[in-house]
Amino acid sequence: MAAILQSLGRTIIAGIILLILLVLIVSGITGTGPQFGHAWSAFVMRWLHVVSGVMWIGLLWYFNFVQIPSMPKIPDEQKPAIGKVIAPTALFWFRWAALATVVTGVLVAGMNGYIVAALSLQVPFHAIGIGMWIALLMAFNVWFIIWPNQKKALGIVVVEAAEKAAAARTAMLTSRLNTMLSIPMLYMMVAQQNGGL
Repeated sequence: MAAILQSLGRTIIAGIILLILLVLIVSGITGTGPQFGHAWSAFVMRWLHVVSGVMWIGLLWYFNFVQIPSMPKIPDEQKPAIGKVIAPTALFWFRWAALATVVTGVLVAGMNGYIVAALSLQVPFHAIGIGMWIALLMAFNVWFIIWPNQKKALGIVVVEAAEKAAAARTAMLTSRLNTMLSIPMLYMMVAQQNGGL
């Protein structure tokens, strides 16, 4: 087991195998199983959307609840480990998870035939439509405000000290804006199918 858990790749593969085994076991016990077709494909896409969203919002909250508040407490000689190793890797997964969440969300809405109704905020898809518009704004912020400014703040793009400090502040404030937006966005996404609006 340790050999599996010491590798992220092997851990992910083991998780997928465990999922398949659980589906097969439950299917065997209940006598039912996946009914492969459009509904099953839409379900799998929704699952991928949720997985991507967990990665995206999880990293957003990691930055805002852990990394940003902790940085002033880290001794200066240890900060390069964050700025040169941890932050760039976290930002890589953060921005690609944002894109994956948007793409899978659009595919889910398209596969289920409500994309136009949701984006035009028509009843009964207004809640998810609001969530989609908020998520699109957040993804825009990730790719076109946070990431370009983080490249300057982390020294990936070399700029003067004053521009670096301004970029760090812009990235932080935009990340905080996304954290604020994530609260109603998540509510709207869940409210659509659970009558919460």
